[in-house]
Amino acid sequence: MKQTEFLNVVLPFKDKLFRLAKRLLVSTEEAEDATQEILLKLWSKNDRMKSYDNVEAFAMTMTKNFCLDRLKSKQASNLKLVHSNYTDTNASLQTQVEVKDSVSWVEKIMESLPENQKMALQLRDIEQYDFDEIGKLLEMTPVAVRVALSRARKTVREKLMEKHNYGIA
Repeated sequence: MKQTEFLNVVLPFKDKLFRLAKRLLVSTEEAEDATQEILLKLWSKNDRMKSYDNVEAFAMTMTKNFCLDRLKSKQASNLKLVHSNYTDTNASLQTQVEVKDSVSWVEKIMESLPENQKMALQLRDIEQYDFDEIGKLLEMTPVAVRVALSRARKTVREKLMEKHNYGIA
């Protein structure tokens, strides 16, 4: 595959790779490094790229595995899961504070979720993958993905309701 073909295949989903890496690694710099590593690995597999059924799914799996390996490494002991890519520039200051607070609570709640639920929530609700693709990425059946996603959403909803109803978590 030529360089222009490679770029046409990979560029449309490079932002998804970054968002997944950021979700797992938290640090923007770590996520950028991870994304760059994945793109380099994909480039090294450039000649075999046409043999993959779904290059995007392959790249997402590579990203997930790379980030999880990175998290397991000793030098990454201070990394944690966080996600806050929502900003609304037209909102009032009070609305911005409330949104930031809600996002912060969702992040805290997500930290307490089991790994498969965190990933299912990220891949389905943020990245918009279908259940079959998520199942392949997480090595789960589509039914197990639905169950994990349902449980994750329920936990997030219940804990947010507790927080908003009682003012404490």
